[in-house]
Amino acid sequence: MKYFILLLAAVLLAQAEGEWKVKTVDEFNDMRRDCHKEIPFSEELQKKEEVLRFPDEEVVRKYLLCIAKTWEVFDEENGFNMDRLIVEFELLLNRDEVLPIAKRCVDKNEQGSSPDVWVYRVQQCVGKTKLGPLFLEALGKLSK
Repeated sequence: MKYFILLLAAVLLAQAEGEWKVKTVDEFNDMRRDCHKEIPFSEELQKKEEVLRFPDEEVVRKYLLCIAKTWEVFDEENGFNMDRLIVEFELLLNRDEVLPIAKRCVDKNEQGSSPDVWVYRVQQCVGKTKLGPLFLEALGKLSK
């Protein structure tokens, strides 16, 4: 019985550690900094990032892929987790406003694009909606 309780506690602890949660602004900015350590931007690209106007360049696509994976809203095997994206964006708009944007922008990669191109395409679409400016505002104009 003692071993059963220990095993049950270990399983519950493992599940609790693996649960996804909405990220705070600080957590998101930490993710950005970590991805920039792995994928540094030039000063010019940093300025474009501050207004979410990313050029279609490999370094940018790899950075956005890093963000999406670290944010836990995307994995290369399954693509985007629509439920997580909606919950994240509900911090900025209500669900009735978020849902049509997500449905319009988040595709199932029918094009067969590489993961970085797929993430870039979705980011470009979302960034051009009213979520873009709200996202920048929430992040404090992408604090460094």
